[in-house]
Parts: sequence; C-alpha cells; structure tokens
Amino acid sequence: MTRIRVGAAVLNQTPLDWRNNRANILAAIREAREREVRILCLPEMAVCGYGCEDALHSPGLPRTALEILGEIVAETRGMILSVGLPVLHRSGLFNTACVAADGRILGFVAKRFLASEGLHYEPRWFKPWPLGVADSIRCGGEEYPIGDVAFDCGGIKIGLEICEDAWVAKRPGGDMALAGVDVILNPSASHFAFGKFEIRKRLVTEGSRAFGVSYLSTNLVGNEAGRAVYDGGALLASAGRLLAAGPRFSYQPMQLTTAVIDVDATRMARARTGSYQPQIAGEGRRIACDFSFPEIEPDVSQPIAAAWESSPRMKEEEFTRALTLGLFDYLRKSGSRGFVVSLSGGADSSSVACLVALMVEMAAAELGPDEFNARLRHIPALKEAATDRQRVRALLSCAYQASRNSGPDTRCAAVSLAEALGAEMACWEIDELVADYTAKVEAVLGRELSWDRDDLALQNIQARVRGPGVWMLANVKGALLLATSNRSEAAVGYATMDGDTCGGLSPIAGIDKAFLRHWLRWLETEGPAGVHPIPALAAVNRLAPTAELRPREATQTDEADLMPYEVLDAIERAAIRDKQTPIDAFRRARAQFGQFSDEQLHLWVARFFRLWCRNQWKRERYAPSFHLDDENLDPKTWCRFPILSGGFERELEELAQYVESLKKS
Repeated sequence: MTRIRVGAAVLNQTPLDWRNNRANILAAIREAREREVRILCLPEMAVCGYGCEDALHSPGLPRTALEILGEIVAETRGMILSVGLPVLHRSGLFNTACVAADGRILGFVAKRFLASEGLHYEPRWFKPWPLGVADSIRCGGEEYPIGDVAFDCGGIKIGLEICEDAWVAKRPGGDMALAGVDVILNPSASHFAFGKFEIRKRLVTEGSRAFGVSYLSTNLVGNEAGRAVYDGGALLASAGRLLAAGPRFSYQPMQLTTAVIDVDATRMARARTGSYQPQIAGEGRRIACDFSFPEIEPDVSQPIAAAWESSPRMKEEEFTRALTLGLFDYLRKSGSRGFVVSLSGGADSSSVACLVALMVEMAAAELGPDEFNARLRHIPALKEAATDRQRVRALLSCAYQASRNSGPDTRCAAVSLAEALGAEMACWEIDELVADYTAKVEAVLGRELSWDRDDLALQNIQARVRGPGVWMLANVKGALLLATSNRSEAAVGYATMDGDTCGGLSPIAGIDKAFLRHWLRWLETEGPAGVHPIPALAAVNRLAPTAELRPREATQTDEADLMPYEVLDAIERAAIRDKQTPIDAFRRARAQFGQFSDEQLHLWVARFFRLWCRNQWKRERYAPSFHLDDENLDPKTWCRFPILSGGFERELEELAQYVESLKKS
C-alpha cells in the first residue's frame, strides 16, 4: 500500500444553523465515499459555524456541537475524517478538530496558535493549547485524547495544523515532520482578501515540500456570518507539488476536491533529504487504530484553474466574485426578498446595482435557473421569473430621487443603467420635502437659511430626505436596502448620516473610490470572464463624481470638496494602515505625488487627519460591510479608534513647521 485517495471539502456553513451545517457535512462524506476517498478534511469549526462570536460563551453551544458530532461520526465507515468544532475542557474552550475513523472518534487536536488580529478575535473565546501536552476528555461516556496529538491509522501517520497554525513562523508541521507524519490536514476558516489565495497556496505547497509530507487544506466558502466572505479553494499538495486546487467563490453548498497521494514516495523523499533527522527518542502522543487502505492506481491529473484565475485583471475578478457571492448568501440567509438601491447615476450606487445584477447572472449560470430559484424560494416574485433579466427585476428595485440641484446627466445615467440591468426603476422629486423641512427650521430660527451661511445643513437635508422613501420601499417589498457609501468616504466622513448611509448592508464600504471608478470602466468594456460587459455604464463613467447637493452653478465635485481620490487613498493607507504620523504621511505623499506642490499636499494631509478624527462616530454607525482586504476601516472588526480624541493637533503643528522649513531650504 502506497497510494491513497484523499479529499478536502469546502462548505457553506452558517453560525448556529445546526441542520444546514450537518447536512453539508454529511453531503461531503457521502460524495467522498462515492469517489472512494479514504482521508477527508473538513473546515475549521464546521459543525457550529466559525463566526459564532459571543454565542461561544454559551455552555449549550459546545454541548450541542458534540451531539451533532456523534451523528456525523456514525457516517464515517471506511473513512478517516477531520471535522472542526469547539470543545469545553477543564473550564477552557478550545478550537479543535475531531479525527474519526470507521464510525468512531479517535481524538481531538486543539489549535495551538489563535488568530488575534484584524477580523479575528479568537482569544476572546478560545484558549491556546500548549505545545507537547495531551490530556483526556470524556464524551458520551467514553474517554478520548485531546490536545497536541497525532494519529496512526493503518500505518499512515496523520497530523493537523488548524488554520493559523500554518501561518506562524514556528509551524507545528515542523515537529510533525520530525515525528514521521505522512499527511498533514489543515482545516481552515480563512477569509477572503485580495491576493490572499496565493499566500495560502504557497503555505500549502511549501509546507508539503519542507515537511516532506502530503498536505490537505480546506476552507469555508460564501458569506458565512455577514461580514467575512470565504472563497473556498481547497488545496492538496505533496512533496512540494500542487496536486489539486478546488474552485473558488462557488455558489454550491459543498465542493469536494480529491487527489491521489503516494506515501512511500514522500517517505523516500524525506529519507533523501540530508537535513532531515528523524525523532527517534519518542514521538509524542500518538493514537493508533486499525484501518485498511485499498491499493489504487496512480493519478497523473493536474490542477485545473478556472479561466478567470489567469486574468491580468485579477483584483477586478476577485472583487466581482467576492461581492456577488456575499450578496447572494446575505440575501438567502437573511430571508430578505430582494434589494433596494437609491440609484443616483453616480459611481457608488451604480456599482451596487451592477453587483446585484451580476450576482443573478453568475449564480444562475453556476447553479442553473431552477436551483437558483429553489435556493431563494422564500422570494415569491422569483416563481414566475424564467430569464436572468426577469430574475433581476424580481430582486432589484431602484429609485432616482431628484432635487432642483440634480442634473439631467445623472438622471439619464441612472435610468439607462437600470434599464440595461433589467431592474425595476422609479423616479420622484424631493424638492417639496426639502422645502417643508427648510421652512420649519427657518420658523424656529426666525431667519431664512442661505448657502453662504448654512451650506452644510442645506446639503445634508437633501440627502436625508431621500432616506425615508427608499426605506419605505424596502419595507413594503420585504427587501434589504443597500447603502452606497465607499471606503474613501468613510475615511473622511464624506457621507450624510441617515442619507446615503441608509441601509441594512453596505457592500462597498470596504473598497476605495479610486478602485471603484477603475472597476466600472473595466465593467463597461470587458467585464468578468464568462460574463458580458455593461456598456450602459458609459453614461456613468463620463461623469465626475459629485453629490449634486449644491446649486448647479457651484459645479460641485467630490474631489474639489476633498482631494483627488488617489491622493486620499494613499494618505489613508499611510496614516491608518501603516500608522504613520502626519509628517511621515506627508513625506510619502510628496515622494508619490510630485506633480503637486508642498503647500497643496500639506493642505490635503492635514485635512485627512482632521476629518478622520472628527468622523469616527460615523464609521461606528455604518451598516455591516464586506471584508475585502486586510486594511479595513470597520471599527467593529478591524480598525478601532477613539470617537473623541485630541485630533493630532500637536502632530499637525509639527507638520506645518516642517513644511515651512522646506520653503527655506
């Protein structure tokens, strides 16, 4: 016996949805059995869902997870299975993977390194397991090993790295290799971020080479708990060679990826490595069980990537696929009956509307029209929808709300885009509402409001009176109102609270405006692989971004109010991502944007820092957004900042002095 068929299944799980999660796990086991898989790896915390948050503090949760585990283990005849769940042991909660074989539990491996930055807050709930320690736990009247343990199943030695364990400098896999492990399983819940899949691929492939093993890594897929989107992408490698890579951003509830590994080949590769020194004196805690592996033929197949994964526009492709999958899962898991968008004709709202339409087309293409409608069976309007265009109309309602300051170009852009997408479109005027509120406040103040004196208030009231109408439309339809603010606006508070921030979900709040404009131009002329472009975006892309809240003769634009978006995004990354001082942020901007004067860059850097500090309260109130990169501004999951602060006044004074000194040098 040298060759074994192994598999890694990605699952679309939901926190605390025991029935759905169990069904997906059992579906993976059934398909693995049909495909003669003998070792199957399932994702981290697959039983209860990874994103349970503080529900993990409930004693009932790990208890229920163990009950579900018992139902799953009974289905593992003729198979070795790893599946993740939380385990309460000695008054500590541990993130574990249960290893079962032939219908019985062998033991529990506990995660050693807990993810504790960015989106992750694992130390809030879990305890890290100490190196080299094994203990026993009693479940269902039986004693099982738990902790830093490995398994010997029919002579095949199996170890585990659980997600973050593989991302640290001193990976547990190194110790496993010295102990002679043949296969390392990595059950993960690794959220999507731009470019992250390539890092995961390197960790898996290089881990298999450096440790001289076969390596199986799996992941979640879809919008599991609301903010994080998981891209799937199971990876199987052996001795430094990638054997198989599963699909990413799939709309299916489960995807199984398999490969054939050759254990004798990896053992001999390790034996030929001069630096490998086997651990002769003791191998730590190893659990043995009888298991029979039938001999199978070699598999010479190669990993096949989807066409879009070789695209030179990878960021645009990933953005499209992550957000459309996120919207689809949010729609079906929330029970909403569609989406409502306040479509202004600008880049932000147009992006959101396009993403909904792309969601319909891409999901229906993969699932098939009947399965698409079945997955959203709670939406009555879909029952009569037979084409993608009809499905878009059933799911997307848009409204253009004009004031006297709105121009004909934005109205034309909004209406033509809605028509091109197939969305339901309504147009109405808001001037009467604005005038009514203005008159009431003027009566209280005893004076007329003027643009010279009351500019901000007169702008904001226009944005705010647009909120109730679209909220009402969403309520009547049982739909979800999508907010349209982007990340660049969030950084400086260039958004009206209870205006353009209205919504239950803010899908583009994690992406900068400069990229959105670039993406819309790409979508106009090219679009995602396998999907047609949207030429109607030409009318949107011709327009300079503007709130259209001041009188038309003011020719208001976003960048005139703020600064060029490319400059804003560069300063944000320096100041917030890299935590640089105003002087250091200015120096970087000076090196990057030499076309602007020192005085102009000084003005913009100081403006950014002041607006950032002044508007933290707005970021605290934003609707949930999708996580797209590891530079997020969401204060609930990534970037905490005080609502009240000193506003960098000392640092900005130092910057002013520094810029003044440059004039004299």
